[in-house]
Amino acid sequence: MVGLAWGGLAAVLAVGWAPRLGLDLQGGTSVILEAPEGTDEDVVETAVEVMRSRIEDFGSVQEPEISISGGTSILVQLPGVTDQDRALDAVGRTGLLSFRPVFSVYPPGVDPETGLTVEDDMTAARSYLPEYDEDGNIAAVYEVGPADLSAHLDGMCFEAPLDCSRIPAGFSPLTGAEVESALALFGQQAAGGWVVQLRLTPDGADRFAALTGLLAQFPYETANRRLAIVLDGAVMSAPSVAPEVGSEGIAGGTAIISIGADENAQQEAEDLTTVLRYGSLPVAFERSAVQKVSATLGEDSLQAGLVAGVGGLVLVVLFLLLYYRAMGLITLLGLTVFGSLLVLIFGLLGVWQGLTLTLSGVAGIIVAVGITSDSYIVFFERVKEEVRSGRTVADAANEAYRRAFRTILTADFVSFVGAVLLWALAIGPVKGFAQALGIATLLDVVVFYFFTRNASAIMARSRLGEKGRWFGIRGAAARLPARGGS
Repeated sequence: MVGLAWGGLAAVLAVGWAPRLGLDLQGGTSVILEAPEGTDEDVVETAVEVMRSRIEDFGSVQEPEISISGGTSILVQLPGVTDQDRALDAVGRTGLLSFRPVFSVYPPGVDPETGLTVEDDMTAARSYLPEYDEDGNIAAVYEVGPADLSAHLDGMCFEAPLDCSRIPAGFSPLTGAEVESALALFGQQAAGGWVVQLRLTPDGADRFAALTGLLAQFPYETANRRLAIVLDGAVMSAPSVAPEVGSEGIAGGTAIISIGADENAQQEAEDLTTVLRYGSLPVAFERSAVQKVSATLGEDSLQAGLVAGVGGLVLVVLFLLLYYRAMGLITLLGLTVFGSLLVLIFGLLGVWQGLTLTLSGVAGIIVAVGITSDSYIVFFERVKEEVRSGRTVADAANEAYRRAFRTILTADFVSFVGAVLLWALAIGPVKGFAQALGIATLLDVVVFYFFTRNASAIMARSRLGEKGRWFGIRGAAARLPARGGS
């Protein structure tokens, strides 16, 4: 048991499988998102799943914690996040995608007569929407038409000799709901640059063909031939319909959004793909609080937790050595086995299941050390009782183990059930406490069964058993002299 514990600890540390640390121990970002009042619980739960899928697609975020708090609030914790703005943008963005015809393009700083409209009104005849560069500055302003073409068909045709017959009455807007899948590509398939390939649903394919067929009737390289891809009130891309496309439009249900080949093209393609792939949030959320925990503060929290744990452990071991003497050595060795196995388990679960160790988890482990110490005290008291009853130390150790194990198993079962209930009913940091407590409680039973029983049997047959006077087991079990009465 000792070899497994110490060897396993050395192995996981050697391969770099140390326990993953949560936001409060390694730093990161925490944000609370508020849904509109009266939002159904099912809608909020759907939004949580969408957010979790989006964030997990970013490699810089380790095991995000996304949970519902207070009915319509969502707590998002992003430990180890390296690009805060990018991750938060993916979490809170509703992903409302629409395909819109372009009327004109204005350079930044030019204010159209009607002013800049940053709200995405898909029913408006004309909207002025920004396109942002990688620094968040407005790169251009697009004058775009409505997504609902049937309501403004005359304005769309510009009184020009265009064939608008492919836009039927009741033409539904082409939105992100009609995007079946999205994939970022680079290389020969992507014409030497990064693109996002969209696959549309059957209904979306028909609408896309009709819309691109309308735009293809304008001269190539004019603004009117461009199709704006609008996401949350901003133009993400505005490619021009290829010159070989005729009035029949782009058929087949597949569309390509060209991103380019510059240094930021890959990130732009992957970000857009992530938002499109996991669909739209069912409701718009507002950030009510954003908290960034620095790596320095997280390291301080970890050190404080370790100091508290080690300090408590030293005091427990000193007390047991003074009171139970030789049997206290079993406690010291057993706690090293317990701690090594605990680090091993957290390291493996971190790699296989993404489990993170938080500050509340450290608190749960400290509580578990107390539970483990109680197990040793129950066992040692049983040993002392059996020795005082006249048994040899070896027989006393065997009988004490048999009787103490039932008591320890019952006590640990109660603690484990409490940890399970706490994990099932709680949210946020409390779950970390419950996880650590539950794992440590199970480990207490395993260590007692496989290590403590064998270690106590070996010590009972050694010089520290029968022959030990003051420091041995028999010496520790000797009755104290009775106090004189009055």
